Amino acid sequence: MSKILIRDGAVFAPDGWLEPGYVWIAGESIAAVGAGDPPADLVAQADELISARHKAVLPGLINGHTHLSQTFMRGLSGGRALLPWLKTLIWPLQRALTVADMRLAALLGLVENLRCGVTELVDHHKITATPAHTDAVCEAAAQVGLRFTLARAWSDTGKGAEAPEAILADLARLFERWHAGPIRIANGPLALWRCSAETLQRTHALAQEHGSVSHVHVAESQDEIALSLDAYALRPLRWLDSLGVLDAAMQVVHAVWVEDAEIALLARRGATVVHCPISNAVIGSGIAPVAAMLREGVRLRLGTDGPASNDTQDLFETLKTAVGYARATTLDATVLPPRQALRIAMGAQRVQRVQRAQAAQRALAPGAPADCIVVDLNHPRAAPVHDVDSALVLCTHGSDVETVIVGGRVLMREKRVLVVDEAALLDACRAAVQRLRERAGIEF
Repeated sequence: MSKILIRDGAVFAPDGWLEPGYVWIAGESIAAVGAGDPPADLVAQADELISARHKAVLPGLINGHTHLSQTFMRGLSGGRALLPWLKTLIWPLQRALTVADMRLAALLGLVENLRCGVTELVDHHKITATPAHTDAVCEAAAQVGLRFTLARAWSDTGKGAEAPEAILADLARLFERWHAGPIRIANGPLALWRCSAETLQRTHALAQEHGSVSHVHVAESQDEIALSLDAYALRPLRWLDSLGVLDAAMQVVHAVWVEDAEIALLARRGATVVHCPISNAVIGSGIAPVAAMLREGVRLRLGTDGPASNDTQDLFETLKTAVGYARATTLDATVLPPRQALRIAMGAQRVQRVQRAQAAQRALAPGAPADCIVVDLNHPRAAPVHDVDSALVLCTHGSDVETVIVGGRVLMREKRVLVVDEAALLDACRAAVQRLRERAGIEF
């Protein structure tokens, strides 16, 4: 059992920052957290000693929504609206990805998330041409060692539709093979206008049987609202609710174009909204009404979205953007204070409604999983640090993350990734993308 002692840093404990403090990790869990200098016996027992002087030690961040395949499509979002962008670039490139491409793209995206302090992420996996494409992503996740949820995407109407029974069979296969430990499987309908009511209901029920969730793009653009009204005479969230699947096991990604009554509905049903402010802005979709969601007590997560529309996986950048947009759209500088924003990024949001149990306070505490990051604040963008919350939310880049530990295993130490040969990975990805462009027949 490995024993790691992190000392002399600002430590995110349940009751606030310990400045300085220490974290004692024994095996996969945190064994002790304290203020000041660590006891001498812990120093003597440590297999590894990490100095966090002028640094912050906190739980790892959660990237609530991305598309790892899109690491091979980075930089293609400029000047294109959502639907034309998907049809002319993203979908053709996705169709041309081989299994080997998929594994490399996933590894690249996982390493980027790791470098940016993410210890858990949700990949809305779209490349399901063969079971091997999907398995390759889970294999990459197992290699890198982050906590990982693969939301298996599907559509059963329109171009490229799958048969409902094939969708259900592959989801069942994935739950049987991969749904355990740090790797989880979820139901991932692509977009409501490409999914039938019956298959939505059946896949959602299957996910719930396995203690999992559904994860779907909803109300991302005005075009989507129009498609839903034409098809169902209902707005997307209202249609989901009419099917009985808008509940605590539903993760609604984007929710840019939602009305006040729909926000209240999300809160009542206990659904989670995954807010992706940068991709929504880059593609020109709009800005989600996060301040109104917070007032209603909607559960929130942050997501980078895929690199084709963001174009990075830097959740610290996403965090600062979310705060800025929430304030700019309300003309209220008190909205989304740094501590609250940081808790959302760590998956520890407090909700305001009395009738709903508060979310677990994810902090560094004895018995908690040993998932933590060490972030350097000793640089001109952050120093001098008056307030650690503000320094992390407003002054930090993903590149400031120095060390990442998941389940007691050090995945990155002093900015050196330990689980992948990073230089070789980058070379392999560059070569693979060149071949992909030729196969897809797309001129850039």
